[in-house]
Amino acid sequence: MSVFNRADDEGVSRGERALVVLPDRVDVKSMRSLDARLDEASGLAAAIGIDVVGRKSFRIRAARPASLFGKGQLDEVKALAAEVDAHLLIVDAALTPVQQKNIEDITKAKVIDRTGLILEIFGERAATAEGRLQVELAHLDYQAGRLVRSWTHLERQRGGFGFLGGPGETQIEADRRLIRDRMAKIRRELDQVKRTRGLHRERRQRAPWPVVALVGYTNAGKSTLFNQMTAATVMAEDLLFATLDPTMRDVRIPGFDKAILSDTVGFVSELPTQLVAAFRATLEEVSSADLIIHVRDIAHPDSDAQASDVATVLGSLGLDEPGSPPRLEAWNKLDLLDGSDREATLNEAARRDDVVTLSALTGEGVERLREEIGQRLQDGAVVHRVKLSASDGSRIAWLHARGEVLDQRSEGETMHLAVKLSADNWARFQAL
Repeated sequence: MSVFNRADDEGVSRGERALVVLPDRVDVKSMRSLDARLDEASGLAAAIGIDVVGRKSFRIRAARPASLFGKGQLDEVKALAAEVDAHLLIVDAALTPVQQKNIEDITKAKVIDRTGLILEIFGERAATAEGRLQVELAHLDYQAGRLVRSWTHLERQRGGFGFLGGPGETQIEADRRLIRDRMAKIRRELDQVKRTRGLHRERRQRAPWPVVALVGYTNAGKSTLFNQMTAATVMAEDLLFATLDPTMRDVRIPGFDKAILSDTVGFVSELPTQLVAAFRATLEEVSSADLIIHVRDIAHPDSDAQASDVATVLGSLGLDEPGSPPRLEAWNKLDLLDGSDREATLNEAARRDDVVTLSALTGEGVERLREEIGQRLQDGAVVHRVKLSASDGSRIAWLHARGEVLDQRSEGETMHLAVKLSADNWARFQAL
């Protein structure tokens, strides 16, 4: 699904030459340097094969409602685009439809903003039916506000027989209605997916296996860690948003017969609100996990800012509230640190009880992470004495898989067990 599939655009193609422009607004504070922000915007473009041939930031003291940039700045952008032969202009900000149209008119270049660029990536990467529905919903929401610039025949009116619009209905009104109808249909389909996902989640909670969810900024190394821990072959490349659809696999955790590890979509700063809304059902999987592993690229110069962005998204999902799954930070990419940087990172991690340092690429520290996950899943565990019918094999197996059975003996048709269980698992066992 491309945000450029419209009558007046040719579409974004791989290898297209682009100029990245960053509005550095005085009234908007950022934890990142200008170079880091330009690097990320260029990385987003590279993720769908766009050839970034130039990049520049512009200081903006007051955002212009009509064009964001000043007239002189846009003239400079036009000249720079011509100099590097770029026909696509990537503006690393959310643009209104009017701003997008006016920038195109002045620069004579096709314009895509940050939201459109991320939607392009998600549209290309969605692999499952649910993922494609979520992306299409976000795309339609984005496109609906841009119909003002999407058609060259807005003055044309439709007559007809009712099913394509009544007499006097303009093309743009009909198109908006069609988009609204399609969005309503997708929402109904996603509601059904959400109900099905909820049933699966309830089934998993009754099952004997804990669920551990990996979250983190895009390209932090979640999929590499997932593959290292599960011997899976999930796409793990040095690309932003290499993983879009959530994946679950069995994983070996000390103290448990089996656990489930979930790899989720990566977060990014200024994630479009349309995507947060569309992917809420998928992200809700995180809220039902027994433990959340926040994977951080500790070698990245903006690691703290990235961690803040992840915390913001998790907070929007209500995961800062009491009763939310506990969190553990996995400081990844130790292999990219050396000398004093590595020593300082290890010393800082040693002062905290919620951090494990590792390299998902080399495997360093991964076994330590497994041990820490096992300990966290049994935090606050209490020994319970349980009596069950010897024929109740499913619940006996549940206790062995989800807890630590310290003693087990049979008396006739009754099985007596002493089992160490976390408070959550004890509550789940009682609900069985």
